[in-house]
Amino acid sequence: MAEAAGEIAQGFAIGDVLDEGWGWFIVVGLGAVFAVVITAEIKLEEKYLGVKTSSEWFNTAGRVIKTGLTAAAIVSAWTWAATLLQSSTVAYQYGVSGPFWYAAGASIQVLLFGILAIELKRKAPNAHTFLEIIRARYGNGSHKVFLVFALMTNMIVTAMLLLGGSAVVNGLTGMDISLAAFLIPAGIMIYTLVGGLKATFVADYMHTIIIFIVILTFVAAVYINSDLTGGVEGMYDKLVEAARLNPVEGNAAGAFLTMASIGGLMFGIINIVGNFGTVFVDQAYWQRAIAAKPSSTVKGFLLGGACWFAIPFTLATTMGLTAVALGVDLTPEEVQLGLVVPAAASVLMGEVGAILVLTMLFMAVTSAGSAELIAVSSLITYDIYRTYKNPRATGRQLLRVSRGAIIGFGVGMGGLAVILLGAGLSLGFVYLAMGILIGSAVIPIAVSILWKGANRAAATAAPIIGLAVSLTVWVSVAASLPQYGGEITLASLGDNYSMLFGNIAGILTGGAVVILGSLARKPTFEWEDLKDKITLVDVTPEEFDERESDEAELKKAFKFSLKGGGLMTLVLIVLWPLPLFFSDYVFDLGFYTLWVGISIVWVSVAAFFIVGLPIIEARKGLIQVLTGKKTEQSEEGGT
Repeated sequence: MAEAAGEIAQGFAIGDVLDEGWGWFIVVGLGAVFAVVITAEIKLEEKYLGVKTSSEWFNTAGRVIKTGLTAAAIVSAWTWAATLLQSSTVAYQYGVSGPFWYAAGASIQVLLFGILAIELKRKAPNAHTFLEIIRARYGNGSHKVFLVFALMTNMIVTAMLLLGGSAVVNGLTGMDISLAAFLIPAGIMIYTLVGGLKATFVADYMHTIIIFIVILTFVAAVYINSDLTGGVEGMYDKLVEAARLNPVEGNAAGAFLTMASIGGLMFGIINIVGNFGTVFVDQAYWQRAIAAKPSSTVKGFLLGGACWFAIPFTLATTMGLTAVALGVDLTPEEVQLGLVVPAAASVLMGEVGAILVLTMLFMAVTSAGSAELIAVSSLITYDIYRTYKNPRATGRQLLRVSRGAIIGFGVGMGGLAVILLGAGLSLGFVYLAMGILIGSAVIPIAVSILWKGANRAAATAAPIIGLAVSLTVWVSVAASLPQYGGEITLASLGDNYSMLFGNIAGILTGGAVVILGSLARKPTFEWEDLKDKITLVDVTPEEFDERESDEAELKKAFKFSLKGGGLMTLVLIVLWPLPLFFSDYVFDLGFYTLWVGISIVWVSVAAFFIVGLPIIEARKGLIQVLTGKKTEQSEEGGT
């Protein structure tokens, strides 16, 4: 069996798996299908559920999204190309610690963001973007600084989506990589133009279902149906043999089956820091908080974070380690491009595996891409046009600007990816560097909604100083690494040590500046000011207030978010991994079987909640549409 696997792995060649026509079918054909289906769903809501496409509805989905759809939207928006590709890359490099640290290190941000989300509902219920809160507290100068960081975050996330997506399409079908980068956003633009934020929620739900189905298919192929892997026991034997032939530097006993991995832990720290930036500084997640019903906000974020954990953890533990077990041989460049999963799937299941990977990846790229599209659209509409160009803009004018921004950024997405590809940057490099670029804004943004004592000067200076420090540390460490001869190159900048110290320097400096600066001089500020300064356009405050929970319920939800998010973070970052790290424990067959079992149960339960709960919550609206019964207005939030 091992010999057969080796022969197949050696015969695998990136670019030879599928005909180029499959690339066109997935990128153009599947994109068109989803554009039509989602557009039709939005039109049915307008016809039967009384939904009206105002500027408020377009950018906030009416602020009535329930727990299930909120969780599904969070899972989908947080499932990037990197979620599927980079998680398996670190599994290929570090063994079982890689998938765990990817999943845990990027789940806690969503879990903790629930705290900010419910505080937004309490203190700024009329907000369309988090930058409106920054401007209401600190004024235009601060607003412009944070606007730059927000847009930079959206560009970084979009770049990673298209770098990973186009690389895999090119790698499996031979389709031109630049052409793929331009065509992938096309379908997204269509349904986002029609339905705005609500359309992205519907797309998120549909795409997430497909992603879970593909992951469960791979799980079955590796552990149940495959003669190639030999099931759990066969995988264990192959991974032990792989470590004997190619021991992992920095891992206990050189094993793939251990959490005692220096490289895995370093990646985990980088991952934690970087992903605080891409949640707390990304308008896409604030927009989900804004769209959720107050009673669903915290539950949606906690459920979404817990369910999302299963995707990288299970997929990478399954497919990343399958690549190791079957001896799939990739160049360092192919690994950094994120080709571990497509290579493993192609070896394991041939053309079917490659098609499944392409489909799953397309779902992730387009759903997360639509979240970024509507996020950028909201920033341009409310924080540029309405703030600086036309403060008295009507709802119709804002809606027109929103749609124009979607077209502009949708076209620009592909151009940005092509520029980065031309510069030689890979998905892996950008993923590790993101915290260096945006991490310094995390704590200043958080304290702006949590702490009345934050002052304007400290909050504004913190991200700028933090960015300068993080860049300086990053470059300095890269220049000091002896293995690169003291040269500053993409290789030295991409080294784990350079990335680690640069990421930590950024987030800690930003936090220190805003906290110490604010303690030195306390501002005069009241939370009620946010409600007065941030106004609605198409919906009157009286209509909006009727949908809000009372203050007591919001405070109760805030306490629940602190306890729930804090406890889950403690378990995922400390109680689960660190004892295994410090013990130098190498998994035996029984513990590896338990580990695999946990991943399978987790992803199965997550799939049940993400698929089933939105249907249960939207059952009345579904019945109305199916029976053709119209209503004047509905708060069901659709399907």
